Amino acid sequence: MTTETRKRRNYTEEFKRDAVALVTEQGYKPSEAARSLGIGDNLIRRWKREFEEQASGAGLDSDEREELKRLRKENRMLRMEKEILKKASAYFAKEMK
Repeated sequence: MTTETRKRRNYTEEFKRDAVALVTEQGYKPSEAARSLGIGDNLIRRWKREFEEQASGAGLDSDEREELKRLRKENRMLRMEKEILKKASAYFAKEMK
């Protein structure tokens, strides 16, 4: 019994972008674009999702971006408070001498 192995085709970045552009810029449905290119519509959907993730900031969803923004703000505040405390302790140490 022989088994056929399917060879995975590699597509160039340009081909992927052009395929996604059919959907995003020219209004084709993913299934229509895929059919005209001779590929599976799931490929176009996956490529579209990947390009959107790249464009939106390293693949973070909106909750993660919001948390990152909050944590950065909190980090700035804590650094500022630390500097104030450091200056205050230096001031009081000088006064104690």
